[in-house]
Amino acid sequence: MCGVVGVWGYRAGAGSVDVADVDAMRDAMEARGPDGAGTWVADDGRLALAHRRLAIIGLGEQGHQPMVLDRPCLRDPDGPGPGRGQLAITYNGELYEHDALRARLVGNGHRFAGTSDTEVLLHLYEEEGIAMVRHLRGMFAFALWDGGARHLHLARDPFGIKPLYVADDGTTIRVASQAKALLVSPAVDRATDDGALAGLLVFGSVPEPRTAWSAIRAVPAGSTLTIRPGGSRSLERYFSLAGALAAAEHDAAGSTDAAVAAALGDSVRAHLVADVEVGVFLSAGIDSTAILGLAADGGRELHAVTLGFDEFASSPDDEAPLAHLAADRYGARHDVVRTSRQQFAAWLPAMLADMDQPSVDGLNTWLVARAAAGAGLKVALSGIGGDEFLGGYPSFTTVPRLVDTLGHLAALPYAGRAARAALWPLVRNRKPKAAGLVEFADTLAHGWLLRRAVFLPFELPGLLGRERAAAAAGALGVDEVLDAALEGGPRGGVATVAALEGACYLRNQLLRDADWAGMAHSLEIRVPLTDAELFGALAPSLAARWAPPAGKHALAASPTPPLPPQIANRPKTGFSVPMADWATSLSGYDTWRSVPMLAHPRCSWARRWAYVVAESFGMV
Repeated sequence: MCGVVGVWGYRAGAGSVDVADVDAMRDAMEARGPDGAGTWVADDGRLALAHRRLAIIGLGEQGHQPMVLDRPCLRDPDGPGPGRGQLAITYNGELYEHDALRARLVGNGHRFAGTSDTEVLLHLYEEEGIAMVRHLRGMFAFALWDGGARHLHLARDPFGIKPLYVADDGTTIRVASQAKALLVSPAVDRATDDGALAGLLVFGSVPEPRTAWSAIRAVPAGSTLTIRPGGSRSLERYFSLAGALAAAEHDAAGSTDAAVAAALGDSVRAHLVADVEVGVFLSAGIDSTAILGLAADGGRELHAVTLGFDEFASSPDDEAPLAHLAADRYGARHDVVRTSRQQFAAWLPAMLADMDQPSVDGLNTWLVARAAAGAGLKVALSGIGGDEFLGGYPSFTTVPRLVDTLGHLAALPYAGRAARAALWPLVRNRKPKAAGLVEFADTLAHGWLLRRAVFLPFELPGLLGRERAAAAAGALGVDEVLDAALEGGPRGGVATVAALEGACYLRNQLLRDADWAGMAHSLEIRVPLTDAELFGALAPSLAARWAPPAGKHALAASPTPPLPPQIANRPKTGFSVPMADWATSLSGYDTWRSVPMLAHPRCSWARRWAYVVAESFGMV
């Protein structure tokens, strides 16, 4: 994977870009692209694109970026062509069907200098303009300059697998793959965002488009942003998770197991496209084991990496023995890399420094990415997305049940708040969220929040003080975040939970964490279970109230041979990590002890860790 930077002074008085500033932002992301670096400046000096490269497809100079093409040279000179002007791109991602796209473009008269997917994007843009994003299968984020139209196009993939951040001071826009890279520029304000603090404490991550810093925003997932001279702009949403689920409600029959298995196999095969070895993150769960099995169906030799912990050795929480069973079944070379408390303590400062945006998760991914990179891998497949789109979480059953059971009470005027006031003294130090059982049973969105939240909004005053909590919660707008996740969305309980899990937890936490944690070790993490074409096959079943665990059963049965019963029938336990306790017990990371509600012996590690992370970002 790679790192991109773009700077454009779009107003007449902006002047030339500071190339040293551009290069400093670029090189702040060296780990994202240790295989090369480049900077391109437009003729008028007011726009620059820069790139750090991790070579995966199209190795060698043919894939060097930023990539620039003169438009008259794109097509056969004897054929019809577009207007004059250069196209330039800095691109982070992988297009898994770039060969097929290239073949179509060659048939239309385009000439290619190499085999990189970056060059395919430039030629495809000439054919279709920025609407080309609707036909891309993969993960991507890019800045593309159309010199003829003088438009700067920014784009992200449908699920937001690859990040893209902007800082706009009203005269100049700066773009980068990491929010912290933008902070390298002295022109970007470093003031933190109270709404982001509330997002971290409630959701466990910062809901996009916010970031930890008020001056920086994310380009929304599944969107294109076009900026024109003078600063006018248009944001177009070309993919909506909730909208796709709503559209799928018309297909009430759902998907057959055979169709799901075929779509799963197709996605895994597509994600194996690379000019380097592709590995697999292997746990004892269904998702990663099925990916390994499906990848092995093509006869490919695989390299699996499992993360182990010294504290779990020879205990039921140790995933290594079952992972080894899976590796043997599918003929994979298998490395088990164990981590001790002492190693974790030594690495924790680096983990927090690498964390691009605040999150209560991601440290486990950082550790397994480190192990995979140490084993010589540049690409690894992960099972992220399986639980969200195959009904693997308890929330798929518990949230609809909560609303069905207590929703009638929640509908009574003041009943929710009265129940909270009565229960709070009894549960505040044991299970504080239980005080909101009635209050948050009024809608599926609130029921989901009750289950997923680190802190519920009514708890924030006890952590931040009444005034700061009100300001932070008001800036965030918890209901606005939930409404945005469900905009134009489905009506069914299972599909609604899938939309919330996908738009809030998957996008803002799991995928974002996989990006920064993998890139910290120059490792590209691919997520074949988070794929637009696969999602299209699964959406009808989710919309038809495909009750869990039917989706996971279909996944477990999809490889040949199917998953071992010890894994296929294993109850979902989550990813057990002793570092949850390690992180908030290490000296220097225990300032939470000064906060009464966190110091109580029954307080969960997740709540303490959220405070530690907020503090490390200078937010509290």
